[in-house]
Amino acid sequence: MPKLVGSCPSCQGELEVTRLHCPSCQMALEGRFEIPPLLRLSAEDIAFVTDFVKESGSLKAMAKITGASYPTVRNRLDEVIAKLSAAPRSRDRRSDILDALEKGALTADEALAALKKVGP
Repeated sequence: MPKLVGSCPSCQGELEVTRLHCPSCQMALEGRFEIPPLLRLSAEDIAFVTDFVKESGSLKAMAKITGASYPTVRNRLDEVIAKLSAAPRSRDRRSDILDALEKGALTADEALAALKKVGP
């Protein structure tokens, strides 16, 4: 089965999950589903994070299994952290929209439309 990709192979735009399927019972769910920030990382970054967790978060152990120096592994982790920190958080966006509605910066219709774009 192909791996989930986080960006469009044609234009590199952000993809959205709209259908989930259970191969066991054949049930399908359709809608707009958020892709977690970890799954938006590249396959290489996901492998790094997976190894890091398996090594109990030890940079020293990561340096040993990758054959890289401790500072190199630390820099790699910092890069992944930066990517995760830059990932949009829909819950934060929902809060921003509701705050703007409360302050009168958005009308109810505008807030509703914005919340629908963000999804659940």
